[in-house]
Amino acid sequence: MKVAIGGPLKLGFRPWVEGLENIPAEGPAILASNHLSFSDSFFLPAVLDRKVTFIAKAEYFTTPGVKGKLTAAFFKGVGQLPVDRSGSRGAGEAAIKSGIEVLERGELFGIYPEGTRSPDGRLYRGKPGGLARVALATGAPVIPVAMIDTEKIQPPGKVLPKLMRPGIRIGEPLDFTRYQGMEHDRFVLRAVTDEVMYEIMKLSGQEYVDMYATAAKRQIADAAKAEKAEKDAQKEALKETQKALEKERGGS
Repeated sequence: MKVAIGGPLKLGFRPWVEGLENIPAEGPAILASNHLSFSDSFFLPAVLDRKVTFIAKAEYFTTPGVKGKLTAAFFKGVGQLPVDRSGSRGAGEAAIKSGIEVLERGELFGIYPEGTRSPDGRLYRGKPGGLARVALATGAPVIPVAMIDTEKIQPPGKVLPKLMRPGIRIGEPLDFTRYQGMEHDRFVLRAVTDEVMYEIMKLSGQEYVDMYATAAKRQIADAAKAEKAEKDAQKEALKETQKALEKERGGS
């Protein structure tokens, strides 16, 4: 997959990278990255010599038919692990367990602390459950990563990607072993997550928003629904006005 996917990505988009020396040549480490685009999970592994394992929703692996099988093979090939997200708590525990297993094998585990892609390019509050618990349970170093401009390659509504140079900044490893054994202390989990998000913010230069990206997406969706409802109401009112005028003209 590094040849089939990574090669063309590097050749076509020529991503620039800073901080490659911060990735250990061997041993476990957590790569905690901001999340701007679907392509983040491809660009980051493409520039590294080592395999990176990410979490992906189970639907990518269970869709029936030829297309579903091809999709499943693709995601397995690029190092994605299926996690059932049907129940939020169960999904979280499955993701944590998967991350721990990857790290116990001495591999790299990639995670997006925001939990979902940024809806507007800003950096949102990190969710403390996954990243911090995996880090404290394993003692693996956390390496902050900033993806730069990947959201501009294929904006919503665009079919063909734009050929441009995205960037990747890799920060110095963060050691949280001082908190080991405290992975169920919510204040410690929050402190660990916030420290990682602060480092990602410094690397990316993004504006930080102290709310979860999922909540921001709901606000945007609700605002879009409200705007559509208002436009529909205005159209309906205009129709009623036109009908009234036509009736008045017919009566006269």
